[in-house]
Amino acid sequence: MSWKSSRQAYGSVAIALHWLSALFVIVLVASGLRLEALAGSPGAIPVLRVHVMTGLAVAALTIARLLWWIVADRRPEPPAGQPRWQIRAAHAVHLAFYPLILAAAASGIATIVLSGAAPILVSGAGAPLPDFTTLPPRAAHGLIVWALIVLAVLHAAAALYHQFARRDRLMVRILPDRQFRDLQP
Repeated sequence: MSWKSSRQAYGSVAIALHWLSALFVIVLVASGLRLEALAGSPGAIPVLRVHVMTGLAVAALTIARLLWWIVADRRPEPPAGQPRWQIRAAHAVHLAFYPLILAAAASGIATIVLSGAAPILVSGAGAPLPDFTTLPPRAAHGLIVWALIVLAVLHAAAALYHQFARRDRLMVRILPDRQFRDLQP
């Protein structure tokens, strides 16, 4: 498999960035929901550490993806016969991911900085975490994350629709291994 994408499939760098980001986003959603359940509890500190570090990793991966697309690679062409509205919708969803992910990272960082929680996360001191819910960046963070969840669900549903309803094998273009790429709908 080539490092760069071809006209028909994504290259290994794009595939690795995509699936690593997807995995980390799942960890972010799970840890974010766990944090909601642990609000005010000392058990929230290790979960918040995981959440913050994973969020920073997703932001870095997103910047790497943007640079990869701008500097070194191009996206595969849409499959033949795909309706124009689907091409436009896919493009819009993909474009929306990048600013939303970076906005989620920025609002998360702003929440940690404005709350004064950074020293607690670094030192591991037994001090309680501040109440994040009163901070405007935290409210923005929650709204942005829900928008990302909706986009991710639409993205996954569209990929499954293409693979199993349209049977155009669009989804296999982003799968990492030949055995998966040969997946029949």
